[in-house]
Amino acid sequence: MIIDAHSHVHDPPDAHLALLDQAGVDKAILFPTRPHPERATDLASLRRQADVLQRALAGGDDEGCERARGEWEAALAAHPDRFIGFGSFADAENLRGIGELTPPPDRAEEIEPYLRLAVDHGCVPEVVHGAAPTTVRDLGTLTALARRYPNVPLVVSQLGGAHWMDAIELVRDTPNMYLELSTASLVLSVRLAIQEIPERTLFGSDAPYGDPVLAHATVERVTRPGELRDLVLGGTAVRLVGL
Repeated sequence: MIIDAHSHVHDPPDAHLALLDQAGVDKAILFPTRPHPERATDLASLRRQADVLQRALAGGDDEGCERARGEWEAALAAHPDRFIGFGSFADAENLRGIGELTPPPDRAEEIEPYLRLAVDHGCVPEVVHGAAPTTVRDLGTLTALARRYPNVPLVVSQLGGAHWMDAIELVRDTPNMYLELSTASLVLSVRLAIQEIPERTLFGSDAPYGDPVLAHATVERVTRPGELRDLVLGGTAVRLVGL
């Protein structure tokens, strides 16, 4: 089974399903989202979606949060065979994991209540944004938190962004941490991450920001057919979410 370990709700969801089909992906972990960059038709409209993203990162957009939750729940209800729900809603039904959490820069300690929430939900996996605004200091904080909650799988997404070498080292040395490979700027970084952490790296696209077809092809480019490739493309995610 091939699982995209990092994706966001698309408008409409059928467009997302078409991408997954093109990529040969069976299921996708689905996060709610307030911005919808896939709606953009030109640079100006993309900037408007980027403004939505900045307001979401700053917090306080309760109406946007509720709208995003509604879209997420509708997509999960319509396509339970394709989408695996991850969110930050303690009362959500069929919650298979928590995320994607994006604390302000240098304040990764603010995710600790969600680690306690993960424990309350049976130590479900938790996904934290790994690219900017996440800093090197935040990666260190996440590592310390992971060691404080050793039974909670903690996934750093986007391969740690610009700090990918630090992310590989920290995740490698922390047994309950995982590294998701989406939106990597260098194919080299994907190859080295898989080499260093073969059983705790996860194929992901970060769609609609990334492309499942290209992300899938990147993993295949740096691995040979066999057990390792199968783990990265879905086997490890199957174990994490209990499929």
